Amino acid sequence: MSKLIPEIEVRRAKRALSEKKIPSEVVGRIMTAATFAPSCFNYQSWRFLVVINEEDLKKIHETLPDANYWVKKAPLVVVVTTKLNLDCQLSDRRDYALFDSGLATQNLVLQAVKEGLYAHPIAGFDPFKVKKNFNIPEDFIVITLVAVGYPGDDTFLNEKHKQLEHGPRSRKPESEVISYNIWEFSESN
Repeated sequence: MSKLIPEIEVRRAKRALSEKKIPSEVVGRIMTAATFAPSCFNYQSWRFLVVINEEDLKKIHETLPDANYWVKKAPLVVVVTTKLNLDCQLSDRRDYALFDSGLATQNLVLQAVKEGLYAHPIAGFDPFKVKKNFNIPEDFIVITLVAVGYPGDDTFLNEKHKQLEHGPRSRKPESEVISYNIWEFSESN
């Protein structure tokens, strides 16, 4: 069996970020990779706000709960947004704007890993404050923030995060998430 793509194998949701600035050409490649994602009818419904200057990064920091203190070290935060009517809206709640934005975010993450960076998408932030702080229209959904940075020193992390940083990768058994030819999942998963 062939091996997985190296960037998929080594990607982890690391928190020990360096404050070292990321060169603009690297940021450009990361963002271009995001835009190369597939999308329904090629609508490309994602919208990315790339936050790199200190004043604007502080606007991101204002939206974070205490548990995401480590994001404040990131020299780059990408705000991933979309709105549902920018993409296919199909039966059974299949709003492709969300799916396609997820594909684009994964491209961003994998290119960041290829560049020697950590890229950690987070759900812990106040999307309403993000919208207000950056004048994002109300009808857009702020899906995630992606903290991006070079690997850094973990001494500023709390004990729980240090353990996660250095512990084994945790994944559900494939039998819980993959079924072949027939639905074999219980109600609980």
